Amino acid sequence: MYPTLHQETLGSRITQVPALSFWRFKCQNMSMSKKTLNKINLEALGAQRLADLLIEVSTGSAIIKRRLRLELSHNLGAGELAHEVRKRLVALRKSSSFVGWRKRKALITDLNTQVLMITGKIAPEDPTSAFDLLWQFIEMAPSIYERVDDSKGEVGDVFRAAIGHFEDIAPRAFLDADVLAQRVWGAVQANEYGEWDGIITLMAPTLGATGLAKLKAHIEAYAAAPLEPEEDHEAIQFLRELRGGGNFAAKRKARFVKMCLQEIAAAAGDTDAYVAQYSAEDLSRKDISAEVAMLLLADDRAAAALDLLFGADHDEQSAGQDAWDNAIIASLIALGRNDEAQARRWNCFAATLNAVHLRGYLKTLPDFEDVEAEDCAKQHVLKFPDTSTALEFCLNWPDLLTAAQLVTTRAKEFNASHYELLSPAAEALRKRHPLAAVLLWRSIIDYALGQGRSSRYGHAADHLMDCKTLDAEIADYGPNPNHESYVQGLQTCHERKSSFWAKVR
Repeated sequence: MYPTLHQETLGSRITQVPALSFWRFKCQNMSMSKKTLNKINLEALGAQRLADLLIEVSTGSAIIKRRLRLELSHNLGAGELAHEVRKRLVALRKSSSFVGWRKRKALITDLNTQVLMITGKIAPEDPTSAFDLLWQFIEMAPSIYERVDDSKGEVGDVFRAAIGHFEDIAPRAFLDADVLAQRVWGAVQANEYGEWDGIITLMAPTLGATGLAKLKAHIEAYAAAPLEPEEDHEAIQFLRELRGGGNFAAKRKARFVKMCLQEIAAAAGDTDAYVAQYSAEDLSRKDISAEVAMLLLADDRAAAALDLLFGADHDEQSAGQDAWDNAIIASLIALGRNDEAQARRWNCFAATLNAVHLRGYLKTLPDFEDVEAEDCAKQHVLKFPDTSTALEFCLNWPDLLTAAQLVTTRAKEFNASHYELLSPAAEALRKRHPLAAVLLWRSIIDYALGQGRSSRYGHAADHLMDCKTLDAEIADYGPNPNHESYVQGLQTCHERKSSFWAKVR
């Protein structure tokens, strides 16, 4: 007999393993660990063997060859690598062949490699060259977009991620503020695909006050210049004028100027300059007044913020209602008018069942009072006119008991076409509130059969089986028919829905 090793684990008896088997297992594991693809094991192969392997795997692979050449160039210095990257960017920009879905992955890999070389290898040694190369990289975005199928947005993600590197590289590069202002102005004018979105904000620290002033001067000069004649066909111009859009070009120019000047003002922290770009009509909109009010609050100008908000359009159906409510509450709190803020929170909750407002309301109440207020809120939910909104609130709060009460007392009021709400609600309720779950499933079934939605018959059949499964757990159906009676009613009303009954069987 071989001697044995004893291994004791918590909650189990001692297991005996033959010593020889244990050492064999350990040696096997050591052998496997040396085969694992990791840095240590590959270094053990030695430089010559690794070089041979790289030559072998790069044969027939343009991507690997290109990456190896870039690494070799980097060994000669950042300047040599910059030269290689610049050559590749020119080649990518000049290429006109369409890139289908089969080659899109290779293109994305190539683009990411160039960004990595610029930001990870050139920028630490030569940030000025890296800045120019990154700028050149973003400039070629339109030529790439025009010849690639980017329905998934993966190519766009590369450029959106790349432009963010300016925030780190630009402050370390040697750049003239006036020249940079001119480059930024050229970029925002040529921003056809949104590739330069946010460039003013990214460049603001590097531009400084002098550069931002120069950029603003470029924009204001453009705004003052007369409109260039439209090159559209006469028929298009006629249709535009017929629809009351004769000044379309002027409006488009004004929007562009406003956007640029507001981005400069935001980057400079000049709230008044930002707000000045809005007209009185703009500020009467709830969404814009809420945005401006939050800026004023950040400047400790709560009274001005509240005046602006109360001067906005009071149509409750207008866009930005929720943001407007939040801004008013924040303004009242900033002014120390907490009772008014509480009243506003409750009114907003009562009107919309917005859980954020209710949580804010309850959070400021003392102990025990918050419990009473929450009970009052639940009673309001049970009586809310829109049952779908009320059910959604209960699920998100979460409060399944109130959800069950809502369903059992107002089952016939639910919009059964809201399958994406009712089905998950039934699943959430089935364990502790089976009757409520069954009533929701019945609503879905009745709607599918009543409207002849044959595409939903499979789901309806599954829900009918769910109802049968829960039947044993429901002692009292109340005013609702039991499962057997319900099925008989379906057979009477929808006996000709053969495809549905086939799925049930």
